[in-house]
This record gives sequence, C-alpha cells and structure tokens, in this order.
Amino acid sequence: MTPHNELRLLPWSGPDGKPCFLSTDDANAYLSRLADNTEAIQLGLAAELLDHASEVLDDAEASPEELRTLAQDLAESLRDTLRVAESRGHRLPLPGPDVYAVNNTMLTPPAAAFG
Repeated sequence: MTPHNELRLLPWSGPDGKPCFLSTDDANAYLSRLADNTEAIQLGLAAELLDHASEVLDDAEASPEELRTLAQDLAESLRDTLRVAESRGHRLPLPGPDVYAVNNTMLTPPAAAFG
C-alpha cells in the first residue's frame, strides 16, 4: 500500500481492470477535476439506482431477468461507490495525537463501545 495521501485512486479502472492512480498535489488539475466529476456522477447514478431498486423489489411481478439485471447493476454501482469511498478516505488528513483531547484532557471511549 502506498503512503497516505501519496497517490489518488481514480474512479475508473484500466483496460485490464486494475486500479488507476494519480500523483498530483494540485486539486484543480485537469485529471483531478475529471475524477471529482466522475465520482459525483457515479454517486448520483447510485442514488438513482437505489430508487429504481426499491420500485423493482416492490413489484411482485418483476421477472427473474429484471431481478438479475438489477443485481448486476447494483453490484457495479456498489463497486464504484466503494472505490469512491476508498479514494476519499485515503485523502483525509490523518488525525493528530491530540485529536481526542478536550481542554488538554484526553478523552477515552467507554469500554462498552468495544463490545
């Protein structure tokens, strides 16, 4: 795995299905903007597909072909959405050592939070 914030995972794959990465510090560079726009489109399509899935699943007369196509579309959309989440997660700043400090007092979650 590459160091944090070094490479950006792009929202598309290469011709062989392998991930594509971008190395730049310029968020306004052409490929950065293209990736941002592609991510926005993918997330918008995922939201529309989710609405469509609800309609198909509510239809008691949906055919097996419709359900199979829906499952394939949902799997592709989930793959795209996970890639967007992974890419954005890698670009988040790492928390500093005092991220849980309030008034110079370290906060710890209760043991119950860990099961």
